[in-house]
Amino acid sequence: MSALFISIEGLEGAGKTTQAEVLMAWLAARGHDIVRTREPGGTEIAEAIRDLVLSHHSEKMDPVTELLLVFAARKQHVASLIQPALAAGQWVISDRFTDATYAYQGGGRGLDRSLIASLEETVLANFQPDLTIWFDCDAATGLARAQARGALDRIEGEDIAFFNRCRAQYQLRYDQQPERFIKIDAAPSQAAVSEQLITALEVYFA
Repeated sequence: MSALFISIEGLEGAGKTTQAEVLMAWLAARGHDIVRTREPGGTEIAEAIRDLVLSHHSEKMDPVTELLLVFAARKQHVASLIQPALAAGQWVISDRFTDATYAYQGGGRGLDRSLIASLEETVLANFQPDLTIWFDCDAATGLARAQARGALDRIEGEDIAFFNRCRAQYQLRYDQQPERFIKIDAAPSQAAVSEQLITALEVYFA
C-alpha cells in the first residue's frame, strides 16, 4: 500500500493527542514508517505562524487575517514536510488539517465557506488527507477537559457557542465526504475510545 496522509480532527479536549499515539503504534506494528505533525505548525516557519495565531494579543485579530495565517502555515507545512514525506514512502499523521479550518474559521468565526474553498483550491490545489479520523464529543465535555489541562490559548478561550458551531461544521464535512472519514465517539474514557479506534482501523484496512 502507498503511503497515506491521515489527519486527526476534533474539538479541544477530544483526546486527539492520546489517540494519535494509539494510531501510530497500530500503524508501526504493521511496518509503516510514520511522520507525526500538527497544524498550525509542523515546520519552523509554520510553527512561528502557529504562535501568532494562538497567542493572546492586545489587538483583536480579524477573522480573515486568522484564516490567511492558517493557510500560509498550511502551505509551508505541505510543501516542506507532508508532500516530501509521502514521496519518500512515509505515512503522515497530522493533528488537524483543512477540515479544522472549515470548522473553526468557517463555523466558529462564521466566515463564508466559499472563501475557504477558494483558498483550499488556490493554495493547496485541493490537496486533502487520504483518511480523516474525527474524534467527536460535545463542546461542554471537550471544554471541561481542556480547562483541566491548564491555561487556554486564544482559540481555546472562546465560548461554548463557538465550539458548538465548530462541531456542526465537522458534522457537515463528515456528511459531505463520509468515504474519507472515520467518526469516533470521543466522550467515553480514553481506553474505550482507543478500543473504538482500533476496531475502526481493523475494518478500514481489512
